[in-house]
Amino acid sequence: AGPVLDRGRHGERLAERHLRRRGWTVLARGWRGGGGEIDLVAARGRVLALCEVKARSRPEALAEPVTARQRARIARAASAWLARRPPPPGTEVRLDLVTVLVGDGRPVVRHLPGALGDGG
Repeated sequence: AGPVLDRGRHGERLAERHLRRRGWTVLARGWRGGGGEIDLVAARGRVLALCEVKARSRPEALAEPVTARQRARIARAASAWLARRPPPPGTEVRLDLVTVLVGDGRPVVRHLPGALGDGG
C-alpha cells in the first residue's frame, strides 16, 4: 500500500473513532456494492449516515469538492446498501462527509451531515 492508501485507511480509522465517541454505532466499514464503496455506515437514534471519508495532509486539499463522478459512485453504493438492509420506517438516511486532516500535528476530524445530498 502506498502513502495515499495508508492515509486513507488511517483517516477512516480516525473518522470511525470520532463518530463512536459521539454516540454513533458503526455498522460497516469499507462496504462495497452497486459498483461503489461506502467508507463508513453509521447509525445513531433514528439517523442512518452513509459516510464518505476524505483524508488529506493539507488543509486546502480538504476544500476540494467531491466530484460528480464520486457522488454518483457513493449514491450507487448507498442504494445497494439500502436495498440489502432497508432501515426501519421513520429513519432519516443521509449521505455525510467526514474530513480528516492528517499532518504533522494532531488530526482534525470534521463530520459534515448531509454534505453529499440526501439519501433518496
